[in-house]
Amino acid sequence: MLTDHVDRYVALRQALGYRLRKTARHLHAFARFADAKGDTHIRTSTAVAWATDAPSPSARHIRLRDVVHLARFLHAEDAAHEVPPATLFPAPKMRPLPYIYSPEEVAQIVAAAGRLRRTYPLRREVYTTLFGLIAATGLRVSEALDLRFDDLQPNGVLLIRRTKFGKSRLVPLHPTVADALDRYLDRRRKLAVPDDHVFLSASDRRIGASMVNYTFRRVVRLAGVAAERTRPCRIHDLRHTFATRSLQQCSTRRDSVSRHCVSLATYLGHTDIVHTYWYLEATPELMTDIATAAEALMVGGNNP
Repeated sequence: MLTDHVDRYVALRQALGYRLRKTARHLHAFARFADAKGDTHIRTSTAVAWATDAPSPSARHIRLRDVVHLARFLHAEDAAHEVPPATLFPAPKMRPLPYIYSPEEVAQIVAAAGRLRRTYPLRREVYTTLFGLIAATGLRVSEALDLRFDDLQPNGVLLIRRTKFGKSRLVPLHPTVADALDRYLDRRRKLAVPDDHVFLSASDRRIGASMVNYTFRRVVRLAGVAAERTRPCRIHDLRHTFATRSLQQCSTRRDSVSRHCVSLATYLGHTDIVHTYWYLEATPELMTDIATAAEALMVGGNNP
């Protein structure tokens, strides 16, 4: 069965340092789809049919890309596995522009999380602290959810282990953020549960990303934030907001922007500085400020 091949492939990649959480889910779903068709090997027609069923161009690209990587791995062992054409569903060229929350909107979201119905004792504290931490640090949602007690370093520093690109980093916290986290941890440590994740679900385990996204959407509605938007606000936009606000606070001199972007890329865990520079492109006000400052410097005869 293809499921056994998927398990072997994922285990090998994870042993090499890749996390592949979403990829594993995709490939197991593909294996079930292929098994239902009676396939014992990867077939291009089956892979394309499964990818075509995805809800968006981006999702179709990701589905087929994951199957292609698996197929190349298996084809090296058994030529009966077909390798689908990787270019059939090209990656979308445009990244969706993020929604940048105002400081007031962030405060409204955190306050609204404190009004959630208590379906379990720490629910309000979990989500007010989680949303506040992401907004104040720019952590990826998965990074915040993966935090364990051992990751809480002395002097208000978080150890972010083996993140999206398999790298670890240290994230220092502002004293106000560290204090808020400590207040939450005072409550969290009183729970007599074996799971050592910082943020727990009602079942006393790590919270799933789908539950966090669902709860965030509810909180945004409860807070009345961006009610006129047709496209829903995302929790990931808190990370975009942190990056944008950070860049807005730096000097618009060219050398200062470069240094600030390098520091921000390290803090955010970007492996390529181009991902950090994207925030300049995605936020017209930042580009306008930098262009205006550059023009003033040129007119004044100074070197930017």
